[in-house]
Amino acid sequence: MTNPLTEIVRRFPQIGDVAEIRPLTSGLINQTYRIHTASPAEDDYVLQRINRHVFTDVDLLQHNIECVTRHIRRKLEERGVSDIERKVLRFLAADDGRTYCRDRDGECWRVSVYIRDSQTLDEVNGETAYLAGKNFGAFEAMLTDLTEPLGETIPHFHDMELRIRQLGEAAQADRAGRMSEVAPLVDELMGEADEMCCAERLHREGRLPKHICHCDTKVSNMLFDRDGQVLCVIDLDTVMPSFVFSDYGDFLRSAACSAAEDEPDTSRIGFRQDIFRAFTRGYLEEAGPFLTPLEVEMLPFAARLFPYMQAVRFLTDYIDGDRYYRISYPTHNLVRARAQHKLFRSAEQHEPLMREYIRSLNIK
Repeated sequence: MTNPLTEIVRRFPQIGDVAEIRPLTSGLINQTYRIHTASPAEDDYVLQRINRHVFTDVDLLQHNIECVTRHIRRKLEERGVSDIERKVLRFLAADDGRTYCRDRDGECWRVSVYIRDSQTLDEVNGETAYLAGKNFGAFEAMLTDLTEPLGETIPHFHDMELRIRQLGEAAQADRAGRMSEVAPLVDELMGEADEMCCAERLHREGRLPKHICHCDTKVSNMLFDRDGQVLCVIDLDTVMPSFVFSDYGDFLRSAACSAAEDEPDTSRIGFRQDIFRAFTRGYLEEAGPFLTPLEVEMLPFAARLFPYMQAVRFLTDYIDGDRYYRISYPTHNLVRARAQHKLFRSAEQHEPLMREYIRSLNIK
């Protein structure tokens, strides 16, 4: 019987004889495999099924990725960078010319060249936080002059006004009958809503721009060589126009927290100033030249915004009966919401130190 994956691979004419197709363990959204080719002289490849429940417009998704990788490749060529094939992802064209194909069931698949001698890292320490800041900042900087329009692969992904509306609607509906338990936390979060929605207002007033951002900034979304140097940024599905707060604040939400995002003992949760300093220094070294003074001034706000946003989202799902996030026990989303709220408060307490550190970097 023919392997269905082999049939998919045949849709990409550039791939030669295949020795083996083996699952890759990384990646939470898309199903991913490594294609081992028979000839040592040929590249290996990465085969990935696109999650159409998350990314409903695959043409838009691939358009964004093609525009971004093509632009970065051109920038690297202009700079005379060596070994470019390891510094930016390259996706293959299928037999119909698109960078993805559909199987018999309508599922969408794409293939990229496997970057040899590369690895991903998960540990966040001072060094990796600095490298993450520097490389995500450089990624944004390279895309500041991209002229081809990109769309939102997940509409309203980091729209705080939308998340507040969703919390209000869930509280009013009280689908799972849980409001009596969480009303004080809902009131506290709603009491912060006006300030935490200021980015959207500033954008409408023309004072806060949007840039092309990665929108999923994790250490594991960079490839490293065997010497620990960053090769390139990967997992480009969420690359879209957004506030820079998306890349800056979301990294710190996970990386600068002293405990897991579902830690039930909130006394263990705090904002790590060491990770903040390392990431911020790297980020502003690369992104500082294109950021506006207001964007730089609001970076501490971004560090508060994302744990606040995630607390709102977890609490909304808890009130709504746990319909979105996967849970391990009945109060899991409530525990998550309280943990993120504690991180928000801790970041708030550290805001004077954050502002002082950013001023010390003397960003012009």
